[in-house]
Amino acid sequence: MKILVSDPLSEEGLTILKNSGFDVVVDTGLSEDQLVEKIKGVDALVIRSGTQVTARVIEAADNLKIIGRAGVGVDNVDTDAATKKGIIVSNTPDGNTLSAAEHTCAMMMAVARNIPQACASLKSEKWERNKFTGVEFNKKVLGVVGLGRIGAEVAKRFQSFNMTVLGYDPFVSEERAKSMGITLTTVEDICRKADFITVHTPLTKETKNLINADMFNVMKPTARIVNCARGGIINEDDLADAIESGKIAGAALDVFVEEPPLGSRLLKLDKIIVTPHLGASTVEAQVNVAIDIAHEIISVLSGEGAKSAVNIPAVRPEVMEVISPYVRLAEASGKIAATLIGTSYDKIELAYNGDISTKDIRTVTLAALKGALAVAVGSGVNYVNAPGLAKSRGIDVSEKKSETSGEYASVFTITVSGCGKSVSVKGTAVGNDIKIIQVDKNRVDVYPSAHMIFADHINKPNVIGPCCQVLGENNINISGMQVGHANIGEATIMVISVDSDVPEGVLKKLTTVDGVLSAKVVEL
Repeated sequence: MKILVSDPLSEEGLTILKNSGFDVVVDTGLSEDQLVEKIKGVDALVIRSGTQVTARVIEAADNLKIIGRAGVGVDNVDTDAATKKGIIVSNTPDGNTLSAAEHTCAMMMAVARNIPQACASLKSEKWERNKFTGVEFNKKVLGVVGLGRIGAEVAKRFQSFNMTVLGYDPFVSEERAKSMGITLTTVEDICRKADFITVHTPLTKETKNLINADMFNVMKPTARIVNCARGGIINEDDLADAIESGKIAGAALDVFVEEPPLGSRLLKLDKIIVTPHLGASTVEAQVNVAIDIAHEIISVLSGEGAKSAVNIPAVRPEVMEVISPYVRLAEASGKIAATLIGTSYDKIELAYNGDISTKDIRTVTLAALKGALAVAVGSGVNYVNAPGLAKSRGIDVSEKKSETSGEYASVFTITVSGCGKSVSVKGTAVGNDIKIIQVDKNRVDVYPSAHMIFADHINKPNVIGPCCQVLGENNINISGMQVGHANIGEATIMVISVDSDVPEGVLKKLTTVDGVLSAKVVEL
């Protein structure tokens, strides 16, 4: 079998590949046209961030079994095209965890002790000891926003500095946080109480601008904030304003909305220290991701399966033809249910009724977990690591099957529960199309779309019209609407499909409409 390495890879990873007995070809810097030619006859493609694996490249591949990304992000791979062709796409999610955590620690120490500024001053032949007086960590409060792998590692390290750790993660249970020595609270509470704040969430619609002017306004003037996660979690203009006005004492940034951030106000402020996205840039991390992807490639080519696939694991074509719509339905339903519950949960129940209950539904279950967990961890969850992530977050997952399905040939239901609440989403497939037929007790008939608004409201006159008016006034086109059945005066649900993003301000306006109880956006 033939392996093509199209981006620079550490020698340790290359050695493992070459010693595997497979034919290894290293050819970097290929254009799309060149890769289209080179991909013919290739069984495995190893890339980093430089190679763009487009649908055209994938279409040209006549023997490709796996695309291996030495790193986390797979934005440069058309995973939908790969999945349709039965090609596994794998990444290396754990290879740079410690490097990113340690860089966060280094940035926090640097901003606490003004190390970059003091270094620059002394190198310019100045001796300004009093100008760069820092602060200690001892007995201070650390706020960690996002308690995934990296956030948990950062918290563990700063506990050794005798710090009290507050944490926010809507999908981590109290028991899980307690086991890590962390007190769960809200983002606003962290901003009010913490001396140091570090963010470790994925960048999603919910986390974009999570730390904004409102949060800076409640922070201590001595607070310092660090972002080594994703640009955009902290509103950059609001951060610059907070530093310039003295609302907070300092910041350390490794990531930015636009990279490189040339011309940004952030680069001109002495109290903000910056690095050029170095979180994973250690010798060890680069070696680790190369070694991890090499072992993944060898495993797949040897017929042992993938451990870190980010798309659907290989399934026999005749099986996939049957379950494919239910895979899409399960992922969409999982994301809807997890969004609507709006709190942490510790139980996911999956029910298969009718013909689907007699099929191999393992991939459908993985899709449901991926969809539900994606609300919390974003693109960091995939079909392979979803069960492990659920287990690490203390989520109990159960399945039940019945050949009885009522009016439909097959029905899939997901129920998420926690903190005394639960949300159920039920759906079915109609040919190759999928539709949601029930949300909790509300019967609906909704074909999922990319942008949907779920609004709880009282069934009474003059509710739907004003909601449509709010969206129209904000140039948001409605492509479909469905209202749950209910008696006059009873609560039900309204599902509005729209053709574009719904800004937070518009969502808040919807909740001011008389009769609307709540409104949430789900993006698929």
